[in-house]
Amino acid sequence: MPSHRRPSMRSGVPGIAARAQRGAVLVIALIFLLLITMLAISASSRSLLQERMVGGLRNAQLAEMGAEAALRGAEWRLWSAAGNGGGVNCGTTVITECYIHDPQSPVNNVTAFRNGNGWITEGSVEYKGSSGSFALNDMSGSTLISADQRKLAKLAENPRYIIEDLGPEQPLGGGSAHESGVTSSLDSGPGNVSKHIYRITARSTGGSENTVRALESTFAAKSN
Repeated sequence: MPSHRRPSMRSGVPGIAARAQRGAVLVIALIFLLLITMLAISASSRSLLQERMVGGLRNAQLAEMGAEAALRGAEWRLWSAAGNGGGVNCGTTVITECYIHDPQSPVNNVTAFRNGNGWITEGSVEYKGSSGSFALNDMSGSTLISADQRKLAKLAENPRYIIEDLGPEQPLGGGSAHESGVTSSLDSGPGNVSKHIYRITARSTGGSENTVRALESTFAAKSN
């Protein structure tokens, strides 16, 4: 009888194919893991950048609000002095923090405070609210907001301001303004009025000293 031979199978071939498939899956998994890691790092970097941007915006807003508060406080100081039976007397005990503006001979402290960079204190007045005792860089005494809110609202430094007397307020056609550099016509003559124009410059930090804002306003008040 003819003999039948069964086809032989090479030993080990199925095992080699399985191992090759497992190796390919491992490589693909590592590639996907690398891509996911890169995406996670990119998302984390964007989150940190956005957090810094938000922190910078918050500091800028705090600095601007602090400078605005100091401006209004200085205006209240002028208004109060003018309303107490007399007028503002720049550079005296009534308003000690006031400079007579002279464009021909500017005061160094005033020039530095108005035009300088960074946090400048020389020649300026520290603003601590209308009572003179409320420190914006230490909100621990406030009972209007919570402890966490006090930490967020605290400034690095109290705002500061200076006041300059620009001379008498002139009616239309009454003469040159003090700031223009022509001062001789301001001391006498029918154009003079009882009000002077004052320039207020205020500076404030945000929650960090690295953020500083400077604001200015002009204010008319009765003068002696």
